[in-house]
Amino acid sequence: METPKYGRVVLKLSGEALAGKQGYGINPEVVNSITSQIDDISKLGVQMAIVVGGGNIWRGVAGSAKGMDRATADYMGMLATVINSLALQDGLQKQGVDSRVQTAIEMRAVAEPYIRRRAIRHMEKGRVVIFAAGTGNPYFSTDTTAALRAAEIEAEVILMAKQVNGVYDCDPMKHPNAQKFERLTYIDMLNMGLAVMDATATSLCMDNNIPIIVFNLNNSGNIMRAIMGETVGTYVGGELIG
Repeated sequence: METPKYGRVVLKLSGEALAGKQGYGINPEVVNSITSQIDDISKLGVQMAIVVGGGNIWRGVAGSAKGMDRATADYMGMLATVINSLALQDGLQKQGVDSRVQTAIEMRAVAEPYIRRRAIRHMEKGRVVIFAAGTGNPYFSTDTTAALRAAEIEAEVILMAKQVNGVYDCDPMKHPNAQKFERLTYIDMLNMGLAVMDATATSLCMDNNIPIIVFNLNNSGNIMRAIMGETVGTYVGGELIG
């Protein structure tokens, strides 16, 4: 059996990914598909942490745009990520995968508080750790959470699971002639304003030299392919050579 290229990873899922084609809420079939892939990966000894958004339930920025206090709207979004995290944990449990949810906002009745060393210890014991409630602070996205947690737990890569096949020069959903990038640097992403991660998250990855692989979650097996080092989606890293 081939050896995975990465031994410790952060998987970033959008909340919308859990909604599937229905566009809102949580689709159990989608959760089952994702957790089944994670089960296969965990059997290879890969240590995995997951950060999931909450856009399928609530988007803080959208609430703020309609007049709601931004901090309040963002806290509501953090709670939405907890709901999604518990759904993923339930799906993992059904697959027989041991997991822990850690929240940046304490809610001990449903999850552990985020403690860096405890999270690392869980992964070393083969448990999947799901980081919920963002960073615990308003004005920060779950992309930034993924970059921050990846740096803290010394992850080797961030896997950005999207609804498209990688990073394009414009929205492929609106522009059929959009060109896909195979490789990019962090500076490329920042200078070109590519909407893969927000600038704060991209800068964190650049400062800590954490590569990002952007790929299509809807293609079953792509998470495994990315971890095994196969060419999938778009690779974002340091300066390109040659």
